[in-house]
Amino acid sequence: MIQEKKIAFIGAGYMGSALIRGLAAAGVLSSPQNITASDLDGEALNILKDDLDIKITDSNSTAVATADVVMLCVKPQIIDKVLHSLQNRIGDRKTVISIAAGVSTHQIETRLSPGSRVIRAMPNMPALEGESATAICAGKHATTDDTNLARALFNCVGETVIVDESQMDAVTGLSGSGPAFVFLFLEAMIDAGVRVGLARNVARTLAQQTLLGSAKLVKSTGENPSALKDRITSPGGTTIAGLALLEERGFKGTVIRGVEAAVARSKELGQDNNKG
Repeated sequence: MIQEKKIAFIGAGYMGSALIRGLAAAGVLSSPQNITASDLDGEALNILKDDLDIKITDSNSTAVATADVVMLCVKPQIIDKVLHSLQNRIGDRKTVISIAAGVSTHQIETRLSPGSRVIRAMPNMPALEGESATAICAGKHATTDDTNLARALFNCVGETVIVDESQMDAVTGLSGSGPAFVFLFLEAMIDAGVRVGLARNVARTLAQQTLLGSAKLVKSTGENPSALKDRITSPGGTTIAGLALLEERGFKGTVIRGVEAAVARSKELGQDNNKG
């Protein structure tokens, strides 16, 4: 489906470059020359070109000229400026995919030619390791083929789900901000290991592998995390002692409220973008 597609990446920063590298590594395109990256950072572009043999340019207009798919990988603060420069260069023959947080498909559609086919996606930081969790929603004029194309692209860097656009703030709070919550938990686990007498490098190895292995176990078994937790928790043992304290201090409820706070902030940012 995507083998012969020509894809323009507008923005080759942190997430843009991760997506480019993931797509190139997946080998789903007939040639890396099917990818064109545009950015003002010439050094970053040259690194991508040297590593992957893609095309590069400092002109967004040049990048999209022959593209079938336009990936908008720019910050929400500058997307209006970018869209304005591309307004007459993107018609209904191109699929536009945006990863700009808080920017709705409607906002993008109104800034492009009538009938523009827009997909909105929310990948997250683990895309750098090919393990992104990406949610995708379709705009007013996007087709099923557009959605399937977007899903195929993001599957190259992890797993995807399709959601209604009304749920994108929830996605931002859960999987968009989620890696930071996981890093905080991992940091706490490492510090805990140090506090009880382990060398920091030993604590880090044990903690990070425990986190990785536990996540893989949930995924591979398909079991509810609570069921797996119960398997470890023997009567009167060490695990129940630790769990009891975490529950007493409101661990689960605090995590839930943290996600809710991130969702609320995502909604606020979306409203600010709408005002703009």
